[in-house]
Amino acid sequence: MTNQAAADLIARSNRLGADPKNTNYAGGNTSAKGTETDPVTAEPVELLWVKGSGGDLGTLTEQGLAVLRLDRLRALVDVYPGVDREDEMVAAFDYTLHGKGGAAPSIDTAMHGLVDAAHVDHLHPDSGIAIATAGDGEELTRKIFGDRVVWVPWRRPGFQLGLDIAEIKAKNPQAIGCILGGHGITAWGETSEESERNSLWIIDTATAYIADHGKADPFGSTMAGYEPLEPAERRAKAAALAPTIRGLASHDRPMVGHFTDAPEVLDFLARTEHPRLAALGTSCPDHFLRTKVKPMVLDLPAGASVDESIARLRELHDAYRADYQAYYDAHATPESPAIRGADPLIVLVPGVGMFSYGANKQTARVAGEFYINAINVMRGAEALSTYSPISDAEKFRIEYWALEEAKLQRMPKPKPHATRIALVTGAASGIGKAIATRLAAEGACVVIADLDLEKAQAAASEIGNTDVAIGVQANVTDTAAVQAAIDDAVLAFGGLDLVVNNAGLSLSKPLLETTEADWDLQHDVMAKGSFLVSKVAAKVLIDQGLGGDVIYISSKNSVFAGPNNIAYSATKADQAHQVRLLAVELGEYGIKVNGINPDGVVRGSGIFASGWGANRAKTYGILEEDLGKFYAQRTILKREVLPEHVANAVIVLTGPELSHTTGLHIPVDAGVAAAFLR
Repeated sequence: MTNQAAADLIARSNRLGADPKNTNYAGGNTSAKGTETDPVTAEPVELLWVKGSGGDLGTLTEQGLAVLRLDRLRALVDVYPGVDREDEMVAAFDYTLHGKGGAAPSIDTAMHGLVDAAHVDHLHPDSGIAIATAGDGEELTRKIFGDRVVWVPWRRPGFQLGLDIAEIKAKNPQAIGCILGGHGITAWGETSEESERNSLWIIDTATAYIADHGKADPFGSTMAGYEPLEPAERRAKAAALAPTIRGLASHDRPMVGHFTDAPEVLDFLARTEHPRLAALGTSCPDHFLRTKVKPMVLDLPAGASVDESIARLRELHDAYRADYQAYYDAHATPESPAIRGADPLIVLVPGVGMFSYGANKQTARVAGEFYINAINVMRGAEALSTYSPISDAEKFRIEYWALEEAKLQRMPKPKPHATRIALVTGAASGIGKAIATRLAAEGACVVIADLDLEKAQAAASEIGNTDVAIGVQANVTDTAAVQAAIDDAVLAFGGLDLVVNNAGLSLSKPLLETTEADWDLQHDVMAKGSFLVSKVAAKVLIDQGLGGDVIYISSKNSVFAGPNNIAYSATKADQAHQVRLLAVELGEYGIKVNGINPDGVVRGSGIFASGWGANRAKTYGILEEDLGKFYAQRTILKREVLPEHVANAVIVLTGPELSHTTGLHIPVDAGVAAAFLR
């Protein structure tokens, strides 16, 4: 049963974390002190419950709390070796845990344990950080809050900061909290309600003061030509630029992207002061750990052409990498971790919006959210004073902190298809859905493209949230519809790495009953549709410069002459030869093109359910429900082929094991000798 103090803490944390004005995603931490019975001594023991490392306040549960013995935690003060060795105290927290201890204690644990208050909140509100990063933040703190909130000069999070705040609390009994220079706020209370009330009072008071006393145009006047483009033009330009920008951001390692044209971003980029402020970088540790010390900003007006913008972005990328390397070289010591890559994580394009990057979609999206937080911080600081973030030297001490490096090293090994963005056509059911589901399970971001938007979105929601899978509408016979679907994919996840041409249908008829319309429909969907999808996708893959995979779900019938399916088999043969042709043409860009030839995939198949199964059963003189068994018995292995077996082949062809294979067709038919490739 959850202790009442811990239960109150979780409820408070969820309320605070649910409102972005209070703190950013996974930012800040909260705590509560209380008493439980020690199961060893049967005596009361004072405990500290504190949000564990890496957790998010808005979604915090009991499993996300670290639980420590307060007496042992406070006893660490007696063995503290000083600020030069304060990192050693993190390992010492392990010796203060109660029982199994719950989640791993964060670097801010000392702040919560040493401050003499039953409840403590440390948060990263935009309004509070605006005061914390203002050039005269200390004076503003006195002016805005009087003696109720105390200014704490910048200090890297750790044991010493916990001691500093504990001392401030002891010396200022009237105070309800602190502004932490360059960082955020801390508040406290003797009850959970009082701590929450004090936190919100600091946030709301800062917000109101900025609104009442701040300049109307803290980012300066509007720059002619830098105003936001119209929404449709903005989206089109973003989709055209996204593949190139993702390629630049993935120079050192592949990245997933996120795009936003939020009003805060567009307004910032339209103002005269945005180049100066962007160059100063972010300040709160949570911000620059997600966004790098500063963004890459395109210095062209909104009306610049796509070609002009791409040429300039490439120049800026070279300069950004050189600048980041210089930053690393200027501050690194022999003990510093190796440079983690010099590519930007935030790219700003005037009139268009912001591209953000990370190892997965959630990380990329959150990086963008953090930079919007940083824009809000800069607006508030500039409205009252001058934005003055912590120095590059201090940023480096955080970014390349040994403790931060250790946290990164503890992260689980990425799945085989991590960072890969896949688009699967005809994926709302059957083989396509199985492929999309398996790709997502292997770490890919998946776009389910289908003629039926509602079914595509339903299939995507079964796989995961929109950080994992989305559904889009795609009539593969229409160039504009294919372009729109791939634009949706690019804007959702930053680019494209893997395309599966799976959309298809079949009408089982003998030659004399096959109409011209039957022929055209099947060739339009499969032969023409695959061509159009491959053509539009190839432009993205080439612009990215990251290689990629194109997979065709062809058929055993592409090489086997079966009865009563002239139109279907002919178009499958067309698809099979497209594989060979495109493998040759796209190989110079590192793009592999391979095919899969399934047969007898009855269960879960949209094609079979739409009438093809009944026709094939009639052709063979069997019941439709026995068709899967029938197909299995005519194979060499006597095994029924399922959609998941085709998905397995996709994973192998697009995974690291077959990195040197292109132009191949893999049979997934349980063995049909007449369809053996020669």
